[in-house]
Amino acid sequence: MTNPCRQHFQRVTAAQQAAATPQNQPMADSSAYTMQMAQLHQHYQQLRGIQSTQAKEELKAKLLPDYAPYIDGVLTSGQGAQDEVVTTIMLWRFDAGDYEGGLQIAAYVLAHGLEMSDNFARKTPCLIAEVVAEAALKAARAGNAFDIGVVAEADRLTAAHDMPDEVRAKVKLAIGLLAAGMVDEKEPKPDDLQCLEVAQHFIPRAIELHERCGGKKALERVEKLIKKHAEQKPS
Repeated sequence: MTNPCRQHFQRVTAAQQAAATPQNQPMADSSAYTMQMAQLHQHYQQLRGIQSTQAKEELKAKLLPDYAPYIDGVLTSGQGAQDEVVTTIMLWRFDAGDYEGGLQIAAYVLAHGLEMSDNFARKTPCLIAEVVAEAALKAARAGNAFDIGVVAEADRLTAAHDMPDEVRAKVKLAIGLLAAGMVDEKEPKPDDLQCLEVAQHFIPRAIELHERCGGKKALERVEKLIKKHAEQKPS
């Protein structure tokens, strides 16, 4: 079979077998799942031979297309069977910097209550929220770009799920810092006030959840800029 034909076959097979497996039951008896797990095991061996975190992330980015047909099939027709391939590829997408792709899988994972493998101590919603929030916080504190919509979506997807307050605080703080980071004091923009108001909403919430989250100085800057904006507004 040509590569597109093989991909189509993998996608259709995964969809059919995922649709036939009830929620919370393992996909272990599925031939499509068995093949993907065998492939995953091979790739795990490759990753274990690499010490550099950056190099591991780069390799994961190269390997992800091998799983795309299977993931597409499961997300299209799956009934929520327990699936280590799905949860692993979700995290690999995050690791590779594909946060939108990771959250696409996360929506399915959370909707059906899929659990992480025993290698992870944190519950699935907590893990999703923290991985996204920490990446966003790292970018925000370094002055680098990060899509605030990604963090907002992670917040929305995990809002109804229980997790430590410290983790929820990271999500709120990330949204607040990213919003505040959109404001350049030297080059005012029409939507600055809206960004500052978003920051003024989320940063105090983060501090409320975890007082030592690191948002107090950022909040001082936001309140200072809001006051400055009000003083400059024509009467």
